[in-house]
Amino acid sequence: MGKYKIKTHSGSKGRFYVTGTGKFLRRKCNVNNFRRKKRGETLRLFSRKISVSPGNAARLRRLMPYA
Repeated sequence: MGKYKIKTHSGSKGRFYVTGTGKFLRRKCNVNNFRRKKRGETLRLFSRKISVSPGNAARLRRLMPYA
């Protein structure tokens, strides 16, 4: 590779998390929309991080080469 560095994608840096084993995790969608109407059980599910699909994980490895 030499002296040239690949830039990390700033948008993906803030949206995805990398575990110690190298898996990518993401937040669920629709968290901030109509929260008062949602059941408590549904809202508690939103606090968890879920893993990224394998196809998107391959794309994320290119966007975040140092993760």
